[in-house]
Formats: sequence, structure tokens, C-alpha cells
Amino acid sequence: AAVPARLPAGCRSGAVEVERSVTAVLGQDVVLPCRYRAQEQEQVVQVTWLKRGPAGRSVEVAVLNRQHGEHVKEPYVGRVLRRASGALEDGAIVLRN
Repeated sequence: AAVPARLPAGCRSGAVEVERSVTAVLGQDVVLPCRYRAQEQEQVVQVTWLKRGPAGRSVEVAVLNRQHGEHVKEPYVGRVLRRASGALEDGAIVLRN
């Protein structure tokens, strides 16, 4: 999910927009959407994608960082791509196959 930069207390922040569910077909690519509707003066610095595993434990899949680029964890290397270039307000990824 997209996470906005830290804001001083009392500041309003934008909203993260994700699909409640996404249907995928085995063997085909699927887009996992995530968009942050920023308020004025906000900028998304990093988007972190996690996979919820057994017993509610989360495993990091990918980190999209404005300064350091994209980092995909094993076993997702080569299977996770950023859907759009540019600002991280669109933090959607494509999960291949």
C-alpha cells in the first residue's frame, strides 16, 4: 500500500485507493492497483507491497522508492514490475504469470 510522507500533527492527508478484490487467471499477468490521492504539498516517497501469509504474517514483495528505485524480493524477482513510471502516487504493480 502507498504510505504518504509523515505530516505534522493536525495536517490532513490524502487517501489510498485500492481494489477490494482483484481476480487473476492462473498463468496470466495481473495488475494490483494502488493509487494515493495526495493533498496539496504531499509527495509519496515510498510504496511497499506485502503478501499476507499464514497466521497473518506479512512477507515483503516489493518496495518502490522515489530516490532509490525499485527493489523486488525473492521469489518475486522477474515477476513484479511497476505498472507506470513517474510519481509514486500510482504505486500499482504487475504480477507476471
